This record gives sequence, C-alpha cells and structure tokens, in this order.
Amino acid sequence: MAKGKKSKAAKSKTITLKAAQECVQFTLEGKRRLDLSFKEVSEMPKCLPKLCEVDEVDLSRNLIRKIPEFIDYFISVRVLDLHSNYLEELPASIGRLQNLLVLNLCNNRLSSLPSEMGLLKKLLTLSLGMNQLDALPSSVAALKELRHIGLSDNRFTRVPFCISRLNKLERVNLDRNPIVPEDASNASNNMEKLYLVKESVLCEDCLNKCQTERKMVEDKENWEKTN
Repeated sequence: MAKGKKSKAAKSKTITLKAAQECVQFTLEGKRRLDLSFKEVSEMPKCLPKLCEVDEVDLSRNLIRKIPEFIDYFISVRVLDLHSNYLEELPASIGRLQNLLVLNLCNNRLSSLPSEMGLLKKLLTLSLGMNQLDALPSSVAALKELRHIGLSDNRFTRVPFCISRLNKLERVNLDRNPIVPEDASNASNNMEKLYLVKESVLCEDCLNKCQTERKMVEDKENWEKTN
C-alpha cells in the first residue's frame, strides 16, 4: 500500500468480539491466526485481549495510528503483522512480546523505536521498510537470534552500527536510503542501494562473483592510492 492511498476522511469501522472470533483461522502448521487485515479500523479493537491466545496476528492494511498498551496481553504471539498502517510510534510494552519470531512494521510513519525492542530475544525477522527512521536504538544489538532486518526506504545516512554485532544476521536490506560513503570525497552521489548478505547463504557461483568484484574494487582503490 502506498502512503496516502487511503483517504483521511475514511470512516473507521468497529469490530465486535463475534466478528473477530470469526477471523481466527488455522494455518497449515496448526497455528491459530487472527486475520484482521483490510478491516478499515483506525484503532486496534478493544475486544482483542479476549483473543490473546492466538499464535499469529495480522492487522495489516488498516488505518491504525497507535498500538494500545494491552498489546502485552499477547504474550504467546509469534508473528505480528502491522504493515501498511499509520503508526507513528511504538509503546514500550512491545518489548513484552518475548515469543515474537516475526515483526512486520513496514509502510508506517515511525521515526524512532523504543529501546525495549531489544527485549525481543527470539526475533528472527524484523521488517521496518518504508518508514521515517534515521537510526536504530543500540538495544537492537541484543537481538542475537535475528536473521533478517529490512530497513529500505528510510532516512539512514549510515549503516546502523548495532547491526554489526548481530552474528546470526544473514540479510540486511538498506535499499533506497541516503547512505553517505565514508570517503565522501570520492563519491559524487549518495548511495541509493545497499543490500548486505552473509557469505554463508550464497551459492558458490554467487560467492565467487562477489569475491571477484570485491577484489576489483580493492585493486582499483590500491592503484588510486599509489598513483
């Protein structure tokens, strides 16, 4: 969903407990999934705490501006999808969802994240693309199980240092950020794309190609230094 696609004048709908219960499905893996996407709600339904024992919650593609404190009722949730809403901030209580494996916050209006994000120790995938972030809290370095982090289409001018401390990280998507090269004197334009991939997940051909290209860059840099 592109930003601004939904009309600001759109009237928010109300979801009753009965309607929400009808949206609980079972995945192929037997997980309980609450799918409230595309419901045109501007706030999380007040009946949700009564359905807090689900494994996955999908509230994507709505008009939600704020996550209420009762989010911490969902202590067993493993997947939380809130992409394509109007979230401007996250409550500190998000850190209590310590069974989360996947958190999707893409396409919102987040300009910062609470330090409590670092409490999500089991998190494997964190999607933050299409927001207004220019930094990550240092506590993100505590997400030792994190494999994938999406940061595309934000306002980062440098690669967040905290992600360098995540040893299990396999992919970092920093596409379309105004990343400034360390040696700005050799760059006429800011980098538009930066996609980092751990070598262990590449096939042999791709790894050889990357190593060859890296050597060409290093050879060129060494030549420029000596000439």
